[in-house]
Amino acid sequence: MAETVAERIAHVIGERIVSGELLPGTPLRQDRIAEEFEASHVPAREALQLLRAQGLATSEPRRGMRVAPLDPASIREIVEIRAALETLAFRLAAARMNAANFEKIEQALAEGEQAKTMAEWEKANRAFHRALVAPCKMPRLLSMLDDLQLANSRIIFSAARSTDLQPDSSYAHRQIVGALRRRDIHRAVNLLGAHIRGLERNVDEPGARSPHSGASKTEPGFE
Repeated sequence: MAETVAERIAHVIGERIVSGELLPGTPLRQDRIAEEFEASHVPAREALQLLRAQGLATSEPRRGMRVAPLDPASIREIVEIRAALETLAFRLAAARMNAANFEKIEQALAEGEQAKTMAEWEKANRAFHRALVAPCKMPRLLSMLDDLQLANSRIIFSAARSTDLQPDSSYAHRQIVGALRRRDIHRAVNLLGAHIRGLERNVDEPGARSPHSGASKTEPGFE
């Protein structure tokens, strides 16, 4: 299905927010957005509402629409909601996994391990987590997870800028897939939950390791 004008605008601005080009608190003015994208005010307004629904923008009284904050409370909320919903989707998806699903998972793993930049790794990371849950066949749940993964990517880029993190392979991802292939669904789901929740701890810890480091076999690693 082709993107609407509003979806295209929201996608471009969303990526700017995720990458850190637009910082928390930056005004998102409807007239300027319409002018930049050579669109009317209607799709510009709809794009802002899409960004708000994704948790990337917020509306404040007398201040208008702005880039959403990325403080410890916001990070904690994103991580906990995502952990709950993604493990639910993964548990439902695990029983439906077939050879084609595993192929997509392995492709995303390989792309992440071969990544040379944080942007390349983050794209592969999104693909990996999407492949884990796609077989659940629940469109609304998957749409919610797409929005949460976007917010999660924003946290990763923010941490990367502040600690100079570099791409690396992910031992945690391999652990999850290994348990899944053995059909040890309970362990795979628990590993995924711990992995997601590890993001909050690693962001808070000074000198945290790479968000996808495979060096430590005791930490779940960034997600």
